[in-house]
Amino acid sequence: MTFTLQVVAVVAFAYSACLNATSIVSTGIAWRGIGRPLRAETYSSVEDAFASPLTPPISILLPAYDEEAGIVESVRSLLALRYPQHEVVVVNDGSRDATIDRLIEAFDLVSIRKALRGTVPTRPVRAAYASRRHPELLVLDKENGGKADALNAGLGAARFPYVCAIDADAILEEDALIRVAKPMLDDPRLVAASGGIVRIANGCRVDHGRVVEVGLPRSRLATLQVVEYFRAFLVGRMGWSSVRSLLIISGAFGLFRRSLVEAAGGWWTQTVGEDVELVVRLHRYLRERGEDYRIEFVPDPVCWTEAPEDLRTLSRQRRRWQRGLAQTLWRHRGVFGRPRFGALGLVAFPYFLLFELLGPVLELAGLPVTLYAYATGRVSPGFVAGFLVVSVFLGILLSVAALALEEFSFRRHERWRDATRLLVYAVLENFGYRQVNDVWRLLAFVDLARRRHAWGAQRRRGIGQVEETGPAATPLELPVA
Repeated sequence: MTFTLQVVAVVAFAYSACLNATSIVSTGIAWRGIGRPLRAETYSSVEDAFASPLTPPISILLPAYDEEAGIVESVRSLLALRYPQHEVVVVNDGSRDATIDRLIEAFDLVSIRKALRGTVPTRPVRAAYASRRHPELLVLDKENGGKADALNAGLGAARFPYVCAIDADAILEEDALIRVAKPMLDDPRLVAASGGIVRIANGCRVDHGRVVEVGLPRSRLATLQVVEYFRAFLVGRMGWSSVRSLLIISGAFGLFRRSLVEAAGGWWTQTVGEDVELVVRLHRYLRERGEDYRIEFVPDPVCWTEAPEDLRTLSRQRRRWQRGLAQTLWRHRGVFGRPRFGALGLVAFPYFLLFELLGPVLELAGLPVTLYAYATGRVSPGFVAGFLVVSVFLGILLSVAALALEEFSFRRHERWRDATRLLVYAVLENFGYRQVNDVWRLLAFVDLARRRHAWGAQRRRGIGQVEETGPAATPLELPVA
């Protein structure tokens, strides 16, 4: 028993040290890398891309299931995007609510006959609609088959060579599409896909499908997610993109070469993590054929989305994400540790297996076991102090560094009160919030053992109904800290 306690404590210490060392490297890469696109903006203007006849047209795919609360605002924002030529393909995936009725009423839709390419099989499409007021809008109404199936239906209807997958509860900034397309404009032969940053709209003021004032949520749970998103996007994805091993382009905002997605078989319908699975499959598809390519993360195009404000909904979301990661790593296990896949197989896959998929076990057990081992005389005070430094102090430091990167680079939260509140939450998230997330990630394995594949109900207020920014409440009332 004594030996086992010591081994677990040492392994947990080594795990925390390796995890945070990797995060420190990613943070350094992000600080250096984000400066490049910001500097490039001086010389390579979005205006040039907008005016260029070589800018390719894009089909935006918007799958929707029971999205009556916010679907109209989302579609309005997409129609108003500043881009030379784009279409919006909304796919109503057998909604049980009034999603299709809201669309028909808001956009003056009429029934049409629409032929789909059928390169990727989908559930039957019951009807297609065009808008009298917006010729660039197409709406498909199909039998329920899940988000991936809806995206595949939109893929079959898309007219243009690039497709941009968007969540129905998302709002893009006016020039987000042309910014996320910039890597493809710079090197259309090499770039297979790109993704932008996702920010949380709770607490922002939204008017006619536009975020007109950035604020923080009143909800403490949503505010914690603001900090979490900074760390995941600005630090994590910048780092993986730099070594050509980006595994995740958020399903809320991703741009893909249509022909490549069709050749790879479209979005996989047997997973709840269709976004990560598609990106990994594109990596594998291209590397197995020996093609040179890039899949990139672009830090400045912004997609705003609604974050869960209750523990039940957030739990479902995080368990679903973890199940999707597990399904993807298992399906593509042949990539793991194989030199032919380069950094993808030798670095990214081992990292996501050890630190993202299996990490919650050590993250939850590490501190209690270490403290118990110290109480029973198995480890020294110096070991405990070192463990607290690498597992807690460095975690706080990295969260603060991600927040500083956001504030110095993009400065979206202009009020000092908001910046101060974010700084407080960057510290607080390490005491309770992360641990609760680890519990949810472990529960995902129970879901997998029970063969649970459903997304689960998602409570949404509607992104157009996000509350106005209010005064910050005391952190002591936070239910998960």
